Amino acid sequence: METSSSGFSAMASPVFTGENYQAWAVKMKAFLEGHDLWEAVEDDYEVAPLPNNPTMNQIKLHKERTTRKAKAKSCLYAAVSSTIFTRIMKCDSAKVIWDFLKEEYEGDEKIRAMKVLNLLREFERQQMKESESVKEYSDRLVGIADKIRVLGTDLRDDRLVQKILVSFPEKFEATIASLENTRDLADIKLAELLNALQAQEHRKTNEERRSC
Repeated sequence: METSSSGFSAMASPVFTGENYQAWAVKMKAFLEGHDLWEAVEDDYEVAPLPNNPTMNQIKLHKERTTRKAKAKSCLYAAVSSTIFTRIMKCDSAKVIWDFLKEEYEGDEKIRAMKVLNLLREFERQQMKESESVKEYSDRLVGIADKIRVLGTDLRDDRLVQKILVSFPEKFEATIASLENTRDLADIKLAELLNALQAQEHRKTNEERRSC
């Protein structure tokens, strides 16, 4: 990975705008870990003053630890919108910034549980529209599932498989019936099911083109 002279990766950090805090926090933690800055956020360690007549190693370590804390703070400043920045700009460390954002935007367990419940209801209401492709519909379901997972609830792929099997329109019944007759549904992987449905979709599209 290419890095600039300051030691930062050319990859930009995820920017938090005030929505989807949990997803941003996961991405941001990974970003900080990848740049060896997470310790400065998590531990908020103190940098001891240099002793009299410090050695070169002591000077080097002192500079590294001081710089790491400054970079972590700078990184978090750059990873929020201008509106949120005005709320954290007086925080004196990366740890204080991280804790403030978590308390402000993560919500308590009751709020998260309610969000999960609402997302599960949304998930169960989904039905594939006639105008949708297999990919469009599956992406919609996976998007909801990912939001649920980010909130700490495990929505397994077999749940997605079950949902797809009961929510696709009649035109896919032949493919689904074939899978049911030849495989144990509990063993069907999500990617395998989607590949089979997309293959039927492509065949039908090609037949319609040839008939025109």
